[in-house]
Amino acid sequence: MTNLAMELALQERGIDFVRAKVGDRYVLEQLYAHDWELGGEASGHIVCLDKHNTGDGIISALQVFASLQVLNQDLAAALADWRPFPQTMINVRIKKGQDWQSVATPVASVVEKELGQQGRVVLRPSGTEPVVRVMVEAKHADVAKAAAEKIARAIDAQVA
Repeated sequence: MTNLAMELALQERGIDFVRAKVGDRYVLEQLYAHDWELGGEASGHIVCLDKHNTGDGIISALQVFASLQVLNQDLAAALADWRPFPQTMINVRIKKGQDWQSVATPVASVVEKELGQQGRVVLRPSGTEPVVRVMVEAKHADVAKAAAEKIARAIDAQVA
């Protein structure tokens, strides 16, 4: 779920980036597959394999402080140029066993083409409730909101 702005910033600096499924275990799989030491999720679960083999908040915080020390900056200065893309998340209630993908996937594909490099779509069923999480991020908040609503309406129309 890493913000697209982070992916683009890493790309500009020639730093490899791979998306994993949601969950620490999938992040860990990618780290091992690429022989990398650092990965994480937007939730704050950051894995520093040179320190520990699981996401650990204390280790993550200490790594941030160590990086700030090396950069000789405070946190505000280090984040001065950070501009995350706005995200819109809509939870769409579905019926048990509903084939929401047959409707949502084609609409999401059209939306992703419209967004191009300026946004992305994430569709995933909740693991805890009967909803599909529709997340769209784009360079502009109004674009993200309109795109997420378009996909949500398509899913809702199938439920009705």
